[in-house]
Amino acid sequence: MARRRKKAAYRRGNQNHFSMVLIVMAVALITAAVAMRSMEMSQRLETYAEKEAELNRQIDAEDERAKELENFRKYTQTKRYVEEVAKDKLGLVYEGEILFKEED
Repeated sequence: MARRRKKAAYRRGNQNHFSMVLIVMAVALITAAVAMRSMEMSQRLETYAEKEAELNRQIDAEDERAKELENFRKYTQTKRYVEEVAKDKLGLVYEGEILFKEED
């Protein structure tokens, strides 16, 4: 009877040891998988941060360009701009004004 108990206890001890080894291996694999995914996510986050910075630079450049275009639009609606275009492109002058041209 004592022998049976010893064998049963020995089997339970081996089973417990084997179970513990499997659990430790499973936890190690899960930890490794999580660590790998974490590294991938860190790299993605860095890539996205770089893209965001580039897009913000582009937005700033486009905002500056929009301001310049708005200023030019306002300038083109002034009398001064109309006079400049009339003189430069069309060769028009005010009455009594003398236009001097360089000889080519």
